[in-house]
Amino acid sequence: MRMRDDASMFEIVPPQIDSYVEAHTSEPPEHLRRLAEDTHAELECPRMLTGAVEGRFLEMLVHASGARLVLELGTYSGYSALSMAQALPADGRIVSCEISEEHAAFARERIEAAGESGRIEVRVGPALETIASLGGPFDLVFIDADKESYAAYYEAVLPKLADRGLIAVDNVLWSGRVADPANDEQTTRILREFNDMVRADERVVSVMLTVRDGITLLRRA
Repeated sequence: MRMRDDASMFEIVPPQIDSYVEAHTSEPPEHLRRLAEDTHAELECPRMLTGAVEGRFLEMLVHASGARLVLELGTYSGYSALSMAQALPADGRIVSCEISEEHAAFARERIEAAGESGRIEVRVGPALETIASLGGPFDLVFIDADKESYAAYYEAVLPKLADRGLIAVDNVLWSGRVADPANDEQTTRILREFNDMVRADERVVSVMLTVRDGITLLRRA
């Protein structure tokens, strides 16, 4: 998740509620706990980490949808990919796109240590180029890369979505800034325009959720 590392992030619900939610969500397995610790210790902007609650949410989406082919835009440290892999069937696969060589190397090391290198492929390079090279159809697409390209990613993956496929888009609330009409910061404006575009798109049915920094979940209409 591409966000600024400041104290105002994710304060969408009261902190005590956020803590309660995490305390009443199944704990992540040991390899994900270690990954979270390594991310905070070794990478910049550790608050880009998906985290325990959103990780479990993504895992539940894979389980409920029966997804076999997952596309992820934005690998970061690999937490979200490894979370989703927990619910993949034996023949399932995740293709994760990452622009940073450093982040890709970090994630690949943890993915291999978790025994998931055979099912999770990290591709380095511009995500739109990777999407163009893939046939699909994708059962689940998780968009969590640069916000400026969200609209382009959306348009690129929608035609490659399986008939009963889902798209999950992260950071759509941007710490609540999108709901403040007086906030004209560039990324806030881009996300606000993206949210309006999705809501008006008659090709899809969508729901926006206040999970972590906001997730929009959508399917074809």
